[in-house]
Amino acid sequence: MRPAFSVLFLTTLIGAGQGLLIALVTGQWYFVIGAGTAHETGRFYAIGTAVAVALLGLGLVASVFHLANPQRGWRAAARWRTSWLSREVVVLPLVMGLAFLYGVTHWFGWNPVLYTFGNQKSLDLTMAVGFLAGGAAGLLFVCTGMIYACVRFIREWASFWTVINYTLMGLSSGFVLAAAYTGTARSPLFDLLAGLALTLTALALGGKLYHLWLNTRLKAKSTMKSAIGVHHEQIRQLTQGFLGASFNTTEFTAPGGKDSARGANLMGLLAGFALPLLLVSIAWGSAEAPLLWLAAAIQYVGLLAERWAFFAGGNHVQNMYYQRMA
Repeated sequence: MRPAFSVLFLTTLIGAGQGLLIALVTGQWYFVIGAGTAHETGRFYAIGTAVAVALLGLGLVASVFHLANPQRGWRAAARWRTSWLSREVVVLPLVMGLAFLYGVTHWFGWNPVLYTFGNQKSLDLTMAVGFLAGGAAGLLFVCTGMIYACVRFIREWASFWTVINYTLMGLSSGFVLAAAYTGTARSPLFDLLAGLALTLTALALGGKLYHLWLNTRLKAKSTMKSAIGVHHEQIRQLTQGFLGASFNTTEFTAPGGKDSARGANLMGLLAGFALPLLLVSIAWGSAEAPLLWLAAAIQYVGLLAERWAFFAGGNHVQNMYYQRMA
């Protein structure tokens, strides 16, 4: 498939925003359960949430460029009962609204205790809103991944590993950002979030490698024989039926073919996972915030390459009819 750059930016930006939001909620819960002796200020959570909302907003803006008629974009939400794309369109503003509310309650200190449990432990308004925002962000990961996992005729996508990898990569990029933010702010959450960033990046790398391995083992369900209903032993295609490029020959194939997809996959694995793992590991021990910001920047470029390769690697079944130029 031909990758659309608006979708590349949409999925990577909102993934980082969701991951950062979940990281902040995780950090607050870490203090609530008494795992840490220190606490963070409402300003810390508010600023971090503002960055998450900005990333989500930029992703939403990027998605507009994928629409043929942007003024009719609201119709994308009309099929929410049956379409994962419509569900994503509905859930994304919900996540942004809850994230905004989470930041506002922290900024103004609106944290009345809602429930008390255990010894000196309580659930306040900010934590309750954080749980709602984090849960909505998790649901958004599922919606985004299922848009592609439910496309059965592109078998490279039609796997629940697509959903798992979208989730892990979004969490990884968000937690790396959170580690950079806590390192800059000298936050007591730094060790927790840097450790989780390493763990999630390693899991994302493992998930991606496993999915790539699964795709190498795919066997075609259809052949030219079964497609045209002719069972002759020697069938070969001599022409695409077009004298030049057409929608079918440009939109359903990646620029540069399989070689470009392989190159993008390699870049994605190195910049999206391997280098961030190395940089975060070094920075975790030395608490060097610049290294963490560098890791976040490199990882984002790597995830753009990974996402490009993901779309380019999708082999649409219609390509069986358009294999060779005249």
